[in-house]
Amino acid sequence: MDERGPLDVGAEEGARLLTAAVDLVVRHAREVADGPVAPARPGTAQLRDWLAGQDFEAAGEPERTLPEVMAALRRWGVHTTHPRYFGLFNPTPTWWGVVGELLAAAVNPQLAAYSHAPAAVEMERHVLRFMAGRLGLPAGTVGSFTVGGAEANLTAVIIALTRMFPSYADAGTYGLPRRPALYASAESHLAWLKIAHMTGIGRDAVRLVPVDAAHRMDTGRLRELREADLAAGFAPFMLAATAGTTAGGALDPLPELAALAREWGMHFHVDAAWAGAVALSDTLRPLLKGVEQADSVTVDAHKWMSAPMGAGMLLTPHAEALAESFRATTSYMPAETDDAPDPYATSVQWSRRFAGLKVFLALAIAGRPAYAAQIERDVRLGELLARRLEEEGWRRVNDTPLPVVCVAAPEAEADGPESSAAWHAAVAGDVVGGGQAWVSTVSLAGRPAIRLCVTSHRTRAEDIETVVRALGDARKRNHRAGP
Repeated sequence: MDERGPLDVGAEEGARLLTAAVDLVVRHAREVADGPVAPARPGTAQLRDWLAGQDFEAAGEPERTLPEVMAALRRWGVHTTHPRYFGLFNPTPTWWGVVGELLAAAVNPQLAAYSHAPAAVEMERHVLRFMAGRLGLPAGTVGSFTVGGAEANLTAVIIALTRMFPSYADAGTYGLPRRPALYASAESHLAWLKIAHMTGIGRDAVRLVPVDAAHRMDTGRLRELREADLAAGFAPFMLAATAGTTAGGALDPLPELAALAREWGMHFHVDAAWAGAVALSDTLRPLLKGVEQADSVTVDAHKWMSAPMGAGMLLTPHAEALAESFRATTSYMPAETDDAPDPYATSVQWSRRFAGLKVFLALAIAGRPAYAAQIERDVRLGELLARRLEEEGWRRVNDTPLPVVCVAAPEAEADGPESSAAWHAAVAGDVVGGGQAWVSTVSLAGRPAIRLCVTSHRTRAEDIETVVRALGDARKRNHRAGP
């Protein structure tokens, strides 16, 4: 028992493993742009055949296993780090973020109790205060890092229920005087439905408000839905605005919605999971006007701030409501430190990794101005993408200053929505299957389109031209003469 344990291979072997891993990671970063963005087929059968050989009953050789794992990841998966990945909000992570993940994994601080990891907790809270300041939220705003936007939005709903219904914390939905109602845009991220299920208010509590011509929440329809709910005996408790919808990048009218929430006595939440990053740019920050009035805000650093997955953030000026939402005490946890609440008692998670380090390092080393310049550059690339596609005869169907571009082919639209949806899906599939770019299809207020978003900080103007050509070629191969 005085010898090293079987899992303690020593620092020398650790250094060898890390060196081999770094070589593989750097090679991938250098080569990813030269290969296809996605495999032609998922390859599930071959993947499972390879995994069948990994029975875990005998020790493996790292010289063989590490390259095999990297080869599997490269062969069987969409490369979101590719400069021509124009898909969902999955970024190419910064190197600072990658290093942050390594340091966090190696030191492995436990962020449940403040006393266990004061440096880690304070670094995270420093980042949260910084983001709150950029968003214009009041001094004293608090929050937590989350796995992603869904957890952050879940946290916001729990805070809203706790604020609006004091009995909710102990009695749950049994203590509510009336059935609650939550309002979000029909174009919002539908994690609201899962959240309503998890919090016990039920999916029927979610009101998906129709949108206007710019795909923003229609405040007239919002008023109608609320009036109908009041007449039916419901208790409207939360108004959730979206700053940068997933499908089309729409920005709900935040100042107007904030005013309505105040007038109606509702919790006002802003889901700025993606577009919240524009707060880092003095030029673009006005797009978020009204967010400073929010009762809670979601921002995902693993979207436009290019942090590795996952790094969501929840911010709220209501420190007491946050503490009441997650209060817990137990004998086996260390005593709370004065003026430094424990993370486990102020967030959904209990044991948690140091998710904020990758964001802290990137901001500390690159600096906010570099982030501002990158975000502004991405916006210009989005403008170039929209202009080039319109020059090639595509019709843009979304209206946003953000780099999400949704386009449709007039000749396909003339055949009606069902046929148009099938045609646009075929064209997008053609592009993805060719490996030159990754794009997706979307339906905006029932209108089928092809969606492209600038998500990688490695994307250049030449990549824009490549995807425009790929779409043009696929359009020709799937030619429709129209009516």
